[in-house]
This record gives sequence, C-alpha cells and structure tokens, in this order.
Amino acid sequence: MSAVQNESRKRSKKRYVSGQQGKRWKGSRELEVGMLGILITCNMNERKCTAEAFNLLNEYADKLFGPEKFQDSKGSSSSEEEEGEEEDVDVALKKEVAQLQSSGGKRERRFQALDSGANNVIFIRTQNLEPDKLVHHILSDLHTTKKKKSRVILRMLPVTGTCKAFQEDMLKYLTTFLEPWFKTPNSATYQIAFKARNSSHNKREEIIKSIAGLVGKLNPKNKVDLTNPELTIIVEVIKAVCCVSVAKDYTLYRKYNVQEVVKEDAPKPDAAKMKTNPNAAEQEDEHNGGEAEKKEEEKNVAEDEKTELQNEEKVDKGEDDGE
Repeated sequence: MSAVQNESRKRSKKRYVSGQQGKRWKGSRELEVGMLGILITCNMNERKCTAEAFNLLNEYADKLFGPEKFQDSKGSSSSEEEEGEEEDVDVALKKEVAQLQSSGGKRERRFQALDSGANNVIFIRTQNLEPDKLVHHILSDLHTTKKKKSRVILRMLPVTGTCKAFQEDMLKYLTTFLEPWFKTPNSATYQIAFKARNSSHNKREEIIKSIAGLVGKLNPKNKVDLTNPELTIIVEVIKAVCCVSVAKDYTLYRKYNVQEVVKEDAPKPDAAKMKTNPNAAEQEDEHNGGEAEKKEEEKNVAEDEKTELQNEEKVDKGEDDGE
C-alpha cells in the first residue's frame, strides 16, 4: 500500500513540476504590447531560425551600433568590492538591492528571442537600438553583395510600434505613429502590407481601407502606389498584439525576404546592341505598344508574389490568417 502511495506522490510531483516549467516559459517571454523588435518568419524550423537570426543580427549590429557592452553581474568594480567588505552588513545589503534595481534594464541583452504567438514566426525583442534601421541595413547589404547568409529565415520585418489588435486601438495608435512620415508638410507614395495570424476579428480589406483613410487625412498629398511606393506601412497582427512599422525599399528588397533579395535581378537590355542600334528600344516599345518595360516589371512582381505565396503557405500552415 505504501509503495502505491509513493508512486502516486511521484506522479503528482512530476505533473506539478512540468506545469510550473510551462508557466515559467510562458510568462515574460511572449510578445506583448509596448515591445519593439523584429518579426522573423521561417520555414518549419524555429530553433534553427532563432540561431541564424542571432548570428545575422549580431553581425550587423556590431557594424552599425558597435559591439554589445556587458555589465558586471555584481554591478561594481574591484575597488568598490573592497570598500563593500568594510561596510556594515545592513548597508551593504541595501546597496546591493539598489544596484540591482537601477541596473535591471542594463543587464538585458540587446536581442532576446520571445514566443510570437504564431507557428513559424519568432519575435526578437531589441533593446537600445532601432530595429527598422538595422533590418534595412541588413537587406541593403544582402541586396548589394548577393551573399546568402541564412537557410531557414524567410522574412525580417521590423517592429517599431505595438498596440492592441482591435481596430479602434490600431487606428488611434496609428494616428500618432504615422505622423513623422505622412503628416503635413511630409508626404509620400505608399502601400499597406497587412497580415493577421491567429486572429479572426480583423478583416484585411476593412483594416487597409481604414488606414488609407487615416493617411489621407494626415495629408491629402499622400498617394497609394502598389508598384513602387516610397514607403510601406507594415501591419502584422498576431493574436491580440498589432505590430507596425514604416519601411523603405520594401519592393526593391523583395518584401524584406532575405532569400529572394540575394537572387540576381532580371537582366537589363544589352548595352552593345543598344549602342549599335540607338533606335532599338524605341522600336521595341512601338512593337509592344509602349508596354515592354511595364510587362517585364509585372512579370518580376508576379514571380516574386508566386514565391512569396509558396513560402507563406508553408509558414501559415494550420493557422487562421484572418482574411
């Protein structure tokens, strides 16, 4: 009888411990309103994606912002420690508590991986740096060098603002958030890239229409351009959190897809042929009704969107995208 009771106690203890571990992981390690960082989509391997993300982000952050500075976990130099030994015990304890409280923010790493709330999407929280500036710098370098530096990372989207994922909260937040780019006297051509994961109460068309109306109120000169906009308003909804940012060169850098941006661009017309026959371009335009360049651009966009859809189908498998 005692053996059965002991076994029962062991099972209960195991369940309690495993439950506590689950709660501990779920606590402050989730994407929450008020955080800044980078959303990274991957191809079915979140662990490897996280490792690649840390390597890539640290490599470029060191170049852009300098090496990460670490603080001594004890929060004091050797001379301060020697003085501390001579202090009264109560004074020393109070001093240590004060140091921990004052240095709590400084002890956090500049990159921290959190649970995003969606499959195949990780969130890297950033501290004391501009995520949009860092991501743009990475995409710019990859686009120039054409060097592939990751295998499972698909897209890297900066998150420079977060709010509750309800339409009223989103519009209220964006009214102020978008002012630096779109409020008079500032104006730009733009597009809106909206995506919802694990959220069914936000409809894509309604959100895009509402945001466009908001941008128009900030300055009537702001115009929608779906082909080559100056700015892209990125809105990513995951569960109850809305992540937003305003990105430059979104189309040029293949929707911030690190796999696509390293591919070679479509070949340009042969310069030697054009030099031999200066009227070749004009003749080609006449033959195609003046649409040769436009058709080539549309073809590239279609290919990019086809690849993007294939990747998104893998990423969003089993999820409700809210559309």
